[in-house]
Parts: sequence; structure tokens; C-alpha cells
Amino acid sequence: MDIVMNILHVACAVFIIGPMAVLPHLAPRLLRGRHGDAVVSLAATTNVFSWLSLLTFIFGFGAMGMTADKYGTSFGDTWIWLSIVLYIIALLLNLLLVAPAMRRSGKAVIADSGATVSAGPIAGGAGVATLCLIAVVVLMVWKP
Repeated sequence: MDIVMNILHVACAVFIIGPMAVLPHLAPRLLRGRHGDAVVSLAATTNVFSWLSLLTFIFGFGAMGMTADKYGTSFGDTWIWLSIVLYIIALLLNLLLVAPAMRRSGKAVIADSGATVSAGPIAGGAGVATLCLIAVVVLMVWKP
């Protein structure tokens, strides 16, 4: 069963966390092209993938619980708790900063085609979230 849990954890990381990390980076270009509807839709999709990423988190706890004795790992291991903290930072950035900023910016473009919209919060928040997620990948592989 531990192999199944590990597969679910990794599959969710690839197919859910991947889009969660990449999709917000499309918004600045779409905003420059005045595609407000696409940005609003992208915000909703980013929000869904961010919430779905909790499955990766849950399966990670399951994998950890099933293999702790086998590999001598615990939640006290630096690579585990640091991965949890970095993931939570990325999740909160996407849910509380990036997706709402995308939604607001997209609606502003829709409301006024001449409005100047700043993509700074979107690009900055998405960039930091992506760096956090890359650090999680490094920690999961390296396990210092």
C-alpha cells in the first residue's frame, strides 16, 4: 500500500502542482494582450488547482505514515517540515494573492479596454510560489 500512496503523491505533484505553478505565469501576457476573459478564467483554474493540490499534501502525509518505520523518517526531519512550510507558503500565495489579483485584473480589462492593469502582484506572487515549489522538489529528492 505504501507504493500506491507514493504513486498517488507523485502523480498529484506532477499533474496538479505542475499546473498550479505554471498557469499563473500566463496571466501577464494575457493582460498585455487585453484578454480579460481569459485571465478571469485562468484565475478560476489556478484557484481550482491550488485547492486540488491539497491532495498531494494529503497523499504525502499518507506516504510518510506508511514508510516512516521503513526509512526512519519523521516529521521532525528538516526536509519534511521545511517542505510543508514552503508548500503552505506557495498555496497561500496562490489562493490569497495571485488568483484574486488575476481575477481583479481580468475584470478591470473587461470593464475598461483602456485601463492600465499592473501584473506586478501576479508575476511576483506566482514567481515566489513557483520558487517555493521548486525548493520542495529539491528537498523531496535531496533529503538533506
